[in-house]
Amino acid sequence: MHSPTLVIVAAILSALVTVVLYAVWYFNRHIPGLRLWMQSFLCATAYCINLLVRDQLPWALWVSVVLAQGSIALAAYLCFLGGRAYMGRAPVPHWIAACTMAGLVALSVYFTEVQPNPGARFALSGLVAGVFFLLTARTMARGGLRSAPLRYLFAGVLGVHGSFALLRPLLFKLALPAGAMDPESGMVVMLSQFVVLEAMLALVLTAFGVLMLTNEFTTSELRHLAEVDPLTNVFNRRAFLTLLDKAISNAQRTQTALPVLVMDLDHFKKINDTWGHRAGDDVLRHFVALANRCLRKEDVIGRLGGEEFAIFLPNAGGGGAIAVAERLRALVEAHPVVTGQRSIALTVSVGVTLCTGGETADTALQRADEAMYLAKERGRNRVEMLSRMTLAAAA
Repeated sequence: MHSPTLVIVAAILSALVTVVLYAVWYFNRHIPGLRLWMQSFLCATAYCINLLVRDQLPWALWVSVVLAQGSIALAAYLCFLGGRAYMGRAPVPHWIAACTMAGLVALSVYFTEVQPNPGARFALSGLVAGVFFLLTARTMARGGLRSAPLRYLFAGVLGVHGSFALLRPLLFKLALPAGAMDPESGMVVMLSQFVVLEAMLALVLTAFGVLMLTNEFTTSELRHLAEVDPLTNVFNRRAFLTLLDKAISNAQRTQTALPVLVMDLDHFKKINDTWGHRAGDDVLRHFVALANRCLRKEDVIGRLGGEEFAIFLPNAGGGGAIAVAERLRALVEAHPVVTGQRSIALTVSVGVTLCTGGETADTALQRADEAMYLAKERGRNRVEMLSRMTLAAAA
């Protein structure tokens, strides 16, 4: 019931998309899900080719039917796995897919050899593929429409295509009177061509979606490299200052003070000179891990350079900032760094200040930095706080 010309065009399009995605994957193998999506289009190509050469194949019809049903179901399943991989989710247990494929094959053989029913086979392929496409759409629709619009666009395409795959048997049933399923009738041919055209449109849009997601991932990765310190995986100085400026603006609108902490690891140069720079890197990563244990989700930490870090604490207040600083200081002192076969004792000096109305990020950081140096002058491994009033009185 298909149009050979349209199926040929679909096969060519699917093959071209497969080649393009293979080339993109070959040079970007770190992009999650891309290989699985490429394999999905490969299965779609095999499905189209099978439809075209079915009448010329030497084996029984049921073999061709099984190959067609299996290839389109596998294409939808691989698309689903690609979506889960892209979103960083664990793959589903493969026994579920294996049972689904086994059931599909068994029913396909039954409706081909035992009780021939092309309509049932048509509905069956739409059911399996449609469910997998809808599951993929549900998997991809994550992260917020504003933050990840391309994912929702991709999910929308797959959702519409999956829904159409489930409902297309109903389309034939509503459009044709009972007993009129003649493969040669004009209505059947027209509906079949419409189904193929929808599949071609979905194929093209899905291919564009995959390429857009590839660009989204690459852009996000570049942004991550530009904003995040590669050693400790916290914000670098430039990104931290940008976020601090935004936090200060928010605090000024709500007329609240923003606590800012600057901290420096004590005797870090001695650690590097004694144990080597690799041990020094372990110390920095260890400190960040401890700091994250003290912070809330909305708190932001950044590496200003070397062994110096800064934190700002939205909606915390002066007392809360001192409590966080003391907890961090005690945690660092109580947890030496274990690297190799040695344990390295570690302490930190912390300076705290409150950024109030009209101040800039640089001013707040400078005052917190002065508080941190005051902590070092008074013996290290301690917390000191300076405010605008303290500095004004001292002046």
